[in-house]
Amino acid sequence: MADRQERTDSAVKERVDVKKQDPTLYKVVLLNDDYTTMEFVVRVLETVFLKSPAEAHRIMMQVHQNGQGVAGVYPWEVAETKADKVSALASEAGFPLRATLEEA
Repeated sequence: MADRQERTDSAVKERVDVKKQDPTLYKVVLLNDDYTTMEFVVRVLETVFLKSPAEAHRIMMQVHQNGQGVAGVYPWEVAETKADKVSALASEAGFPLRATLEEA
């Protein structure tokens, strides 16, 4: 029976409740400039941000009239990817269109 001794000195782990936290969201903001055409901004909004033609036109007008407009709100990685895509498309087309990220 000595071989069957039970060990009672095992460690007890404390249960910790972990709350899920939603990821921080970021706004992708398009900035107005004097060279990028309105048609190009609409095309970017439709292709990169999947906006309807009416919504793309509304956001483009906001950029034109207010100097900037929110193209969408996304988690960091998605927002960064979309802003990079805007820069790449603008560069390919010869436009200086810029997109910045702001915490929502």
